[in-house]
Amino acid sequence: MATRDIYESGFDEDVPANTNNSCPDCGGCVRTNTLETLCEECGLIIDEYQIDHGPEWRITERDEESRRRTGAPLTPTRHDRGLSSEIGYKRDASGRTLSGKKRQQVARMRREQSRGRFQSKAERNLALGLGEVRRIAGALGFSDSIRDQACRLFRSAQNEDLLRGRSVESIAAASIYGICRCNGLLRTLEEVADLARVENQRVVNAYKTLNTELGLPTQPVRPRDFIPRLASELAVPDSVRQKALDLAEESETLGVTTGLNPSGFAGACLYRACLGEAFRLTQVEVAQVSEVSVPTIRAHSNSIQETIRQHP
Repeated sequence: MATRDIYESGFDEDVPANTNNSCPDCGGCVRTNTLETLCEECGLIIDEYQIDHGPEWRITERDEESRRRTGAPLTPTRHDRGLSSEIGYKRDASGRTLSGKKRQQVARMRREQSRGRFQSKAERNLALGLGEVRRIAGALGFSDSIRDQACRLFRSAQNEDLLRGRSVESIAAASIYGICRCNGLLRTLEEVADLARVENQRVVNAYKTLNTELGLPTQPVRPRDFIPRLASELAVPDSVRQKALDLAEESETLGVTTGLNPSGFAGACLYRACLGEAFRLTQVEVAQVSEVSVPTIRAHSNSIQETIRQHP
């Protein structure tokens, strides 16, 4: 059959088709287009959605239970957004075992695919950085949403040429911490930097670069936000927790917490709140949970005591 005959006998969705039916209301001419069937005289809509836009499953003989028609969705956690192919080892797509000759052929194909996986050094760095982001996010127990946002932030940093002169690992860890700050997750920079494969100071410098160059919408972290988490780890009673919250709110109102480590000051509030209660905490225990030194807890505790003395 010629191509012209095929198109003449086929159905084109974009061309309106006239029907011989009449309008049930006024008896006028009824016209059908791609969306609805309506009367040209009175405008009555008789039927709509002539085309089914829902999923159209196709049952195959090999697997009648499977309804999968496409692969996995696009993901920002991969350098190619998940569009690359994976070549197996011992079995084919039907589950049959490959012969020795076919395994050698598949091994050569896999080797050539791995060699041509990255088109440039930038793609190789992107794959390395996204893998580091996934590793740190998994170690911290973050959700897929936080992980995907961190991967997008790392990709933005590479597009802005912020990786030049900096390690990929430091930018990856800084991306994780930047997303934590943007979403209000109470994770200290030391927690994220300890999981990175570089020095902590390099992660600090990388985060400062991301925050300055990309303008991250970060919110200031208050000491009272850390108190529920620290109180849960120290297993303090509710009365001590509430008293520590009151101390933190009063200190924030008076401006005592400006420029201080919020986690360390929250630990000092818990330590000061325990002094007048039956529950006891040592400065060493509070310092370990707050990830600060013992002199820091002692200094913050003394400042809280002076604040209470001056503003009873």
